[in-house]
Amino acid sequence: MRLVGVSKRYGEVVAVNTLDLEVKRGEFFTLLGPSGSGKTTTLRMIAGFEEPDTGTIELAGRDVTGEPPYDRSVNTVFQDYALFPHMTVGENVEYGLRVKRVGKDERRRRASEALATVRLAGYEQRKPNQLSGGQQQRVALARAIVNEPRVLLLDEPLGALDLKLREQMQVELNLIQEEVGITFIYVTHDQEEALTMSDRIAVFNEGRIEQVGPPTEIYERPDNAFVAGFVGVSNLLERDGQRFTVRPEKIFIVENGEVPSGLHAEEGTIKDVSYAGMVTRYLVDLEAGGELQVVRQNLETTSAEVQEQRGRKIKIGWRADQTVAVKGEEKESEPT
Repeated sequence: MRLVGVSKRYGEVVAVNTLDLEVKRGEFFTLLGPSGSGKTTTLRMIAGFEEPDTGTIELAGRDVTGEPPYDRSVNTVFQDYALFPHMTVGENVEYGLRVKRVGKDERRRRASEALATVRLAGYEQRKPNQLSGGQQQRVALARAIVNEPRVLLLDEPLGALDLKLREQMQVELNLIQEEVGITFIYVTHDQEEALTMSDRIAVFNEGRIEQVGPPTEIYERPDNAFVAGFVGVSNLLERDGQRFTVRPEKIFIVENGEVPSGLHAEEGTIKDVSYAGMVTRYLVDLEAGGELQVVRQNLETTSAEVQEQRGRKIKIGWRADQTVAVKGEEKESEPT
């Protein structure tokens, strides 16, 4: 699937600005960005719910820019499931096949296979209101994959689930995607979700793509300050006229004042401490200017011992190869 020079405006607002993007067949590809960055508008244009003002959308080498949604080999899974409450689970999954006038026996066979794929074999006769949120989401997924689309579009599908169920469904979605082999294009503002699930990620900001790459590259080698600041937590510092970023977990707290060889060390004062169970987060004011977040795993430390660290002078350090030079101004970006 390919987008070439795609733009979309709503009055004076430029939602998507001259976008070029290519997604490989069978890939789990994520559109990641804050609210209003253009990711959902891009998804809706791929689906055919919105028409671009400029550019073309190609699917399997065919220009589908002007085609309606039902003529594109795509299906969409939404956050609110959009199941028909008066229909059984089986009837919900069969619905698209019935519209296409597929025979009754084949409809039932394919619906049962789709439900088995999403781990809901035997649920055909239940109604949606008899299912949990996670089960309803799987029915919505079965209804989409039963049509065997080339591309499955997922618009923040796990947003309505609680944290534990979301984590379970992340694993389930990856397993299902590997099993069916359909290209997944997934929209989310959740950085951890994107890093966990994706083959590649496109980071959106103000209608443009800031960076495209695999999760490790996006996290470890951000192209600019926006990507560094939005994807996970990052520290932005300037030393000797050079701006760079270093991740909190890459920073060492120097014990006994002895700086290990090869470590760039600085002195500072612990301004704040947050105990988070497995880890403790420190906010350190640096004597050379600026402040850093430092994350340290709690091996034997208790919450009481952690709180005593506030106000203590310490040395911290990092390896030069753990820093990344960045360009551009970092922007405040609260995902919503």
